[in-house]
Formats: sequence, structure tokens, C-alpha cells
Amino acid sequence: MKKELGKRSNGNCELCTAQEDLNIHIVSPKSGDKLEDCIHICTNCLSQVTGEKDLDANHWRCLNDSMWSEVDAVKVTAWRLLNELKDEGWPNDLLEMFYMEEETETWAKDGIPSEDAVIHLDSNGVQLNAGDSVVLIKDLKVKGGGFTAKRGTAVRNITLVHDNAEHIEGKVEGQRVVILTQYVKK
Repeated sequence: MKKELGKRSNGNCELCTAQEDLNIHIVSPKSGDKLEDCIHICTNCLSQVTGEKDLDANHWRCLNDSMWSEVDAVKVTAWRLLNELKDEGWPNDLLEMFYMEEETETWAKDGIPSEDAVIHLDSNGVQLNAGDSVVLIKDLKVKGGGFTAKRGTAVRNITLVHDNAEHIEGKVEGQRVVILTQYVKK
């Protein structure tokens, strides 16, 4: 997938066009099973999109270009960021010009947490997001799988169970399983 994203993005961050430290980011609430669900994004943009760092309004002036991308995942991310930065003033002008198909707009709005949204926390109280990687902190028997997932096993690209804050999903030994958040750490 990383190779295909590299082709699509010409080796650049699809938001700010940086060329170093590129990552795959799954745009929630999608699962990341398809290339169209993901964007190629630099570490600086990723840390701000995921909330690890505060948004740097000047950095996001690049959205003036990326909001016109033909890739829906890029449009969705740009729209969400512009809405978060509304108080800055300049994003409002861009939002007035913004165009998305109805299905893409629904995707963009679905990923914005509401006030009563379910928040998934790991065993240390750190918020989990779709696409995160976690590590098991305990050996867990996998029901119906016939094996035990060992402590220290990495589970990449998790998905969140939207109606249960204690459950996430991920692949362990090639099998998709539901995992209790109390047994993982980010």
C-alpha cells in the first residue's frame, strides 16, 4: 500500500507537499482496507492531525492547495482541519469555496467526534484513534482462534468499535479479533 500511495502522491505529503518522513494515515471512520481510505502524510502533519501536537495555523495554509485534491481522503482531512481552524478567520474563506460530493461530505462529517462520542482509552488512559498501533500488555486467549496472543504482540491499524469504548478490532496472527482496551497500550 505504501508503494501505491507513493505513486499517487509523487512521494510528497498529500497535505503540505513535504518529501521526508512520510506515513500512511487512515482517514476515520474508514478501516484502511482500501487505498482510497488513506493519505500519504508527513510526520509533522500527522502529529497535528492525530492531536499529538497543537494545530499550527500557519502550517495549514497549505490546505489552500490540498483542498482541491482529486483524492477524497485528502479532501475530507482538509475540510476537517479547516473547520478546526475556523477561529483563525482565513479558513472560512476556503470553506466557502470548498466542494465535495455528498458521499464525501458525509464521510467528512462522520469523522468529527460529537460531544457524546465514545472515547477509547488504552490501559494508561491514552486516547486511541482508528489506525493506531497498540501492544498487548497481557497474554490473551483468542476465542475461536485456537491460539494465545502473547504479551508484547503489536496490533497495527486498529479500528474502533463505535458503540463500545472498551472494544477495538485488529489483526493478530492474520486473524481479525476484538480486543478489550484495558489489555493494550499505545
